[in-house]
Amino acid sequence: MTDPTDDPMTNPATGPSNGPAIRKATTADLPALERALGRAFHDDPVWRYVIRHHDRFPERVAGLVGIITRIHLEDDDSVWMTADGQAAAVWAPPKRWSVPPQRFVRFTGRALRSVGLRSVPGLGVLARMEKRHPKDPPHWYLAVLGTDPDAQGQGLGSAVLQPVLERCDREVIHAYLESSKESNVPFYERHGFRVVERVELGRGCPPIFTMMREPQPV
Repeated sequence: MTDPTDDPMTNPATGPSNGPAIRKATTADLPALERALGRAFHDDPVWRYVIRHHDRFPERVAGLVGIITRIHLEDDDSVWMTADGQAAAVWAPPKRWSVPPQRFVRFTGRALRSVGLRSVPGLGVLARMEKRHPKDPPHWYLAVLGTDPDAQGQGLGSAVLQPVLERCDREVIHAYLESSKESNVPFYERHGFRVVERVELGRGCPPIFTMMREPQPV
């Protein structure tokens, strides 16, 4: 689930003018990425539904998103970040978006410490969305996208998206994401994504928007 909160005037084809330096992340970058992404989701309605403890919310969501980011980094998937760690995009390559449950087992203790026992029912949202994940067409999956609030509106989200979107276009492959915030849908549409479904999971969970992007002509 993603939350770019980016500059609406950024050109999706080129990124921001005089754009920021971006690079692939490593496990050494995890502390900085956790802080930025935890802050990025501070007002996200779905993450606030998932994590029922709202005290220290940025730290709690940072712990959970950090686990997701670490798993993809360990798999040498594509995690792109700004050089200062204020924005990051966490991608999974085609056919490797599903993380086996046993991969999460070693993080169970940390996850529970991060989100609190009261949040356990909310974590079911992640499993229910994974079951709805399309198997075809083959696609890159944007698992996480976020920008620290202090750096929003500068086109950083667009910048960290570009390496994989450009790869999708070169290799003629789709991209897929789940937006946990309706106000972010126009941002993704400017980058070529289109809404596939508005997912209503019920039980008070806010809607989630699944979006697919077809490869663009190079």
